[in-house]
Amino acid sequence: MIYKPYGKTGLNVSAVGFGGMRFDIKQSQAENAKLLQYAVDQGINYLDTAPAYCEDQSEDIFGLAIKNMADKRDQFYVSTKGMPESFDTAEKAIAQVDKSLSRLKTDYIDFYYVWCVRKWSQYELAMQPGGQYEGLLKCKEQGKIKHIVVSTHLRGPEVEDLISKQEFEGVLLGVNILNFLYRWDGVQAAAKLDMGVVAMNPLSGGLIPQNEEFLSFLGAENETATEAALRFCISCPQITVTLNGFTTKEHIDTACKVAGNATPFTDEDVQRIRSQVTNNMDSLCTGCGYCMGRCPVEIPIASYMQFYNQKLLKNKTDEEMTKELGFDHQWGMTADRKASAAACVNCGRCEMACTQHLDIVKRLETTAEWEKTLENSQQNG
Repeated sequence: MIYKPYGKTGLNVSAVGFGGMRFDIKQSQAENAKLLQYAVDQGINYLDTAPAYCEDQSEDIFGLAIKNMADKRDQFYVSTKGMPESFDTAEKAIAQVDKSLSRLKTDYIDFYYVWCVRKWSQYELAMQPGGQYEGLLKCKEQGKIKHIVVSTHLRGPEVEDLISKQEFEGVLLGVNILNFLYRWDGVQAAAKLDMGVVAMNPLSGGLIPQNEEFLSFLGAENETATEAALRFCISCPQITVTLNGFTTKEHIDTACKVAGNATPFTDEDVQRIRSQVTNNMDSLCTGCGYCMGRCPVEIPIASYMQFYNQKLLKNKTDEEMTKELGFDHQWGMTADRKASAAACVNCGRCEMACTQHLDIVKRLETTAEWEKTLENSQQNG
């Protein structure tokens, strides 16, 4: 296992982290707790969970495992989270920390996230006087949490603005071998500020292992696309921890094997991957971001195009894409949109800037139809 310093905290954390949102909840909580314990035995010491994960069972599963590992509590680090909208006062934030402490069966939480900042207004809500951040500071003073960190789905330049204030010791970002072009500004900015950088969704939400053959170009000789994607994040000098959502021991073994053999990616390696992604994904959006800032009505083009990738890779129906869009609008890359797909004025600026020469306008028209269907279904209850 590779271990890396987490920013300025003085902590050394495993390059592979246990993401607690993929437990098989058909199994008992006790069985799932054993999976967490197995991960720690393999050298994984960064354990990440959150309220509501796995039908709100994840924190309880963690609690069982932590209780069973009480004698080695100082050998691993636990993180959990709270959303600004749900805990918009200091009092609510403190109460939620206490609730998580009880469920996790621990006296302290190592990393506590201001969770899922998708819009700038959510960051402002967390930071307002008497708000969540103020409550977390009080918890830190009392020893309930050790480090205040932030989880965000903002675009790279906005991530730079957020972390430049240096109110957080680390940041959790969705970054992987397919979308790093779109997220890289945020990763580099955090690394330059000597913050811990945790990568979530290193396998693009399961898209990479589900499309091994199509994405085989990502791997080196005798390396699968999944292994290459894990190696990309795990060995990246700018990324501290790569979170993996584990369901089986085999998943843990694969990640640990990659970490045991991973060599750091050089700038030349990054450029090579950039070229491979661009050359091999001619029908897919690579998230390069060249279209961003071109739209006169401020549609987040790259976000919509990356969402559209799911239709191409998984051959999803319009009904499935409409359902996925509802989730993406709330939690995904289109959550911070200033304009929806239907606002397109067909100016063509995005298509002129697109390195893949994608039919962006047509894809926006299709997406606008999904949005209209979604809106109608929501209105009809």
